[in-house]
Amino acid sequence: MSEIAVGGVAPAFTMPASAGRTTSSAALKGKPYLLYFYPKADTPGCTTQACGMQEALPQLGKLGLEVIGVSPDAVPKLDKFAAKYGLAFPLASDADNAVALAYGVWVEKSMYGKTYMGIERSSFLVDAKGHIAAMWRKVKPAEHAAQVLAAAQAL
Repeated sequence: MSEIAVGGVAPAFTMPASAGRTTSSAALKGKPYLLYFYPKADTPGCTTQACGMQEALPQLGKLGLEVIGVSPDAVPKLDKFAAKYGLAFPLASDADNAVALAYGVWVEKSMYGKTYMGIERSSFLVDAKGHIAAMWRKVKPAEHAAQVLAAAQAL
């Protein structure tokens, strides 16, 4: 795993996504995008974050920004989550955690004294040249869409 840093090249990816889509860095070449990682579909924090992104989607779209949510969930679960909350942007399945590892967000976590591996809620704003323009670690779901919008306006 290489160190992820603002100004660095964003790691390449290809993942199956909700609504029968496939999302890839190659298909997004020349366009800015947000890759946001969340632990598990249809949980309170992830729902708050996804709905915030959906609400900001018209403004982000005017800026030409594509939004992709990434979790280790299987596509059928992502389809159900997207349908339940009317999420129009792709929710990508990183079932083997390869993309999470490439971005450094598959980390050791702890809860109730037990440690386990999981997704660190993080986001990466990638510019049209494929470089990381901004990144957020340990994202607070309720505040995140506004942070992304402000950073996207500065691109």
